[in-house]
Amino acid sequence: MTDARLRHGRASLALSFFVQGATFALLVTRIPAIQDRYGISDGLLPVFLAAVPILAGVGSVLTEKVVARVRPRVVLRWTQPVVLLALLGVGAGSELWQAALALGVFGLAVGALDASMNMMGVSLQRAYGRSIMLGFHAAYSLGGIAGASMAWAGAHWDLSLPASYLPAVVVMLPAAFVGSRWYVEGAEETPEKGATGGAVSFRLLLPLCLVMAFAYIGDSTVSNWSAKYLQDVLGSSEQLSTVPYNVYMVTTLLGRAVGDLGVRRFGAVAVVRGGTVLAAGGFAVVAVAGGAWTGMLGFTLLGLGLCVIVPQTFAAAGRMFPGASDTAIARLNIFNYVGFLVGSPLVGALGDAWSYRGAMLVPMVLVLATLLYAKSFGAEPARYGGGHERPRTVDVG
Repeated sequence: MTDARLRHGRASLALSFFVQGATFALLVTRIPAIQDRYGISDGLLPVFLAAVPILAGVGSVLTEKVVARVRPRVVLRWTQPVVLLALLGVGAGSELWQAALALGVFGLAVGALDASMNMMGVSLQRAYGRSIMLGFHAAYSLGGIAGASMAWAGAHWDLSLPASYLPAVVVMLPAAFVGSRWYVEGAEETPEKGATGGAVSFRLLLPLCLVMAFAYIGDSTVSNWSAKYLQDVLGSSEQLSTVPYNVYMVTTLLGRAVGDLGVRRFGAVAVVRGGTVLAAGGFAVVAVAGGAWTGMLGFTLLGLGLCVIVPQTFAAAGRMFPGASDTAIARLNIFNYVGFLVGSPLVGALGDAWSYRGAMLVPMVLVLATLLYAKSFGAEPARYGGGHERPRTVDVG
């Protein structure tokens, strides 16, 4: 594979990450507006928020089966337009069933999109022979900034959801579809004799699955509750309540922009440990914040800390199962949605029953648990020896 083709493939995949970041931000930062448009009660809102990751998990499982027949680039090329059109459907409806249908399609397509994007990212990193995975997720963060900024403008100018979403979809859909012409993938490694390359051991993958879930519990707390937290707990305006997610995405962009350099110099284990401690500190600041700007500081720390964990989790799975990385990533990606499924209703239930400040301490503790599994990020490819030799275990100390 030529260097020029790899560069073009890297740029086109980065564009897809950017588009998905913008799409997701446009959805989550306008949750209060979506709730008002459809008359969704506070009690029913967590059900809607939970349905999306459940269906996304189903989409990720289906993608594992589909990529056995077609390449991940084909899945990505056709699911990204579906996600964008589903976003438009969320903004265009007026009845509750229409919101449910649009969010259902969004969830299923997002699961396939996330899995296929990260499959391609891991394969390209293997072809490059150095850490580039954080760069793709930096493009996602940049897209999140663009989407959150558009959402802020929509709230500032009191635009309807269709008026906010339509221009974004009109621009991003053809751009992503044209860019998909240059998708490329690095070939998976051929397993050595006696290696487990063609099979994925859930026992070996489990530490990374737990880390993925913990990270997305933290991320979903920001995505789904930061706007309401700033508005209801810290007394901000609706316009200002769209800012925390934007701040969060800015800091994730900054962290991911330099993250690959950090991994190359210090190693994935050290980078993940540092990010974990910083993210936990961010949750602590948010929990004790006395005003909106202190809350912003907490979300800033959260972004800098959490941003390195998820990309490195996907990369670690690819290294652990080099001959079956697509399968490993599809299964690992399910725990992305497990984190969202747990995080969204957990914070809402604790906030209603106890306090939203206290609820912020729960994802803090779960994120800190990543320290127990940090050594898994330095794991070598899992192999089985001949005869009755037991598989190599992953050090989770």
